[in-house]
Amino acid sequence: MTNDYKMKKIKITQIKSGIDRSERQKQTLIALGLRKLNATKEVEATPQILGMVNKVSHLVKVEELA
Repeated sequence: MTNDYKMKKIKITQIKSGIDRSERQKQTLIALGLRKLNATKEVEATPQILGMVNKVSHLVKVEELA
């Protein structure tokens, strides 16, 4: 069984600092590939990624790509 559908892509931008946040939130930002303020990363919208984005939603801005 193969997945013939194409995963949606999202663009994640860090808009707030990870300073004074829990270690878990800092590690989540790093796992998403966001290391600096205003850093942007385009990723596949998998359930794992969406879960991580949900945990740091107050620190990032998410845009859906076409």
